[in-house]
Amino acid sequence: MYKAGAERTETLNSADELEAINAYAKTELKAEQVYTFSVVLCDNEVDRDYEKFSDEALCQLAGLFVGRTGIFDHDWKAANQTARIYRTEIVREKNILNSVGEPYAVLKGYAYMLRNEKNAELIEEIDAGIKKETSVGCSVSRRICSICREEAGPNGCGHVPGHEYDGKLCYLELYDANDAYEWSFVAVPAQRAAGVVKRFGGAGTLKDFIKSAEGVKYSAEYEALEKDAVLGREYTGALRNEVLRLSMLCDPKIFEALSDNTKGMGARELECLKEAFEKQLEDKFPLRTQLPGRDKMVSFDGDEYMV
Repeated sequence: MYKAGAERTETLNSADELEAINAYAKTELKAEQVYTFSVVLCDNEVDRDYEKFSDEALCQLAGLFVGRTGIFDHDWKAANQTARIYRTEIVREKNILNSVGEPYAVLKGYAYMLRNEKNAELIEEIDAGIKKETSVGCSVSRRICSICREEAGPNGCGHVPGHEYDGKLCYLELYDANDAYEWSFVAVPAQRAAGVVKRFGGAGTLKDFIKSAEGVKYSAEYEALEKDAVLGREYTGALRNEVLRLSMLCDPKIFEALSDNTKGMGARELECLKEAFEKQLEDKFPLRTQLPGRDKMVSFDGDEYMV
């Protein structure tokens, strides 16, 4: 399995490699002017956030990261730009499996920087293995639950990433990578093999804010709200199942129409539907007693209660 971060490459001796580098340079560079190294950008392992890149997303990121610059600690300042990726490849290990039993795959980037006085110390630290951990900033559009394969969202399935269900780990698989911002040298990456700072839909999330220096003071409140949200999703899920059960008893055609529509309904809408179906069933199947009321005479032959 590939280890995290930056790793020195052999002396640049390929004309094709130098040509790829010069595609980003205004003046033609010679081999002795550049220092090249490889970086493990990300892989298909479940990371510390219980998220995992799909094979589709890795392939998309391979193209998106070509030409992206390397910085420090995700600080987007022009002065922090130190290197640039000129080529990427996806390396697959058929004999190594990740934690969920899939063949291990890693997205590897090849970067270059100028051999000058400014970069001399960084080059020494890369060679010595001090500057090692890397992280990437990217954007994906979809996160799919590993348990039920539903898309994660405000009205999600209710499964909690990191929990196990019938012995199976719940995690979110990432799809539709649509942008790669940068890659960065960091102290502690999110992924075990190469760090990842992920953004969804191109915007930061509340979870990202809670992890920041400004938002950490709200972490306890956030965790409490997150637990309440899980309970709310579980209640809504149970309510949805009950509504579908009642609709089947009322009319199978109604059940077919509601199967998909109820997924987007909130608890209040489901409660109203449940109440309406219960009233309809009460009218359709009224309760009957076996014993007559006081001072009432009835004829009874028992046929109504024969099976």
